[in-house]
Amino acid sequence: MASERIMIVEDELEIAELIRDYLEIERYEVILCQDGEEALRAFRRFQPQLVILDIMLPLLDGMEVCRSIRTESDIPIIMLSAKKRDSDKILGLGLGADDYVVKPFSPGEIVARVKAQLRRFHGLAIPSKQQNSVVYPGLELDLKAYEVRVRNEIVHFSAREFEVLRFLAIHPNQVFTREQIFESAWGIHEYGDLNTVTVHVKKIREKVELDPANPRYILTVRGIGYKFHGGTK
Repeated sequence: MASERIMIVEDELEIAELIRDYLEIERYEVILCQDGEEALRAFRRFQPQLVILDIMLPLLDGMEVCRSIRTESDIPIIMLSAKKRDSDKILGLGLGADDYVVKPFSPGEIVARVKAQLRRFHGLAIPSKQQNSVVYPGLELDLKAYEVRVRNEIVHFSAREFEVLRFLAIHPNQVFTREQIFESAWGIHEYGDLNTVTVHVKKIREKVELDPANPRYILTVRGIGYKFHGGTK
């Protein structure tokens, strides 16, 4: 199997090299960058399959780098930060990051998250053999083309947003916990931050609902999780 390319964007060289060493043991190809501007140049030049991105960077911070990458690609982005506040996690995930790791962390945890994100990302590229589309009034998911149409207009979804919506939409009127949704969309549980599900549901509602505060499609089931409200096609 060809080596997958991982880009690490971290200005603390000791941390970056430690992560690189562990990833190279797993036979990943690794590119190191130490500031945000260098990261964007390297991203366009080397086209990595996953980015590990520190928030606090010289020249251009990680949030801006994440936002720029998301305009060009849906590859997995794992953000690193010394900040533990939920607001920082929500901001990073809201910009399109797929995962968020708070320092200090073990290199083994990073490797596990990288493997899970790549496994999930590649899995999304395999179309369903039983179903190519999901259609509801005002909403259509093309599972083969990986497109979402909202009221007949194509709306851009990140890979994780699409997978959360797909999982719920193919199981209408069934209630799922955040744990179940997380495992379906990310493929990991033990390292997962369940706030990620809440953030992604919020982003999906902003894209598909006429009134996100009073959703029609993804409903909150208090104390349990979420369900997709299925109606007549």
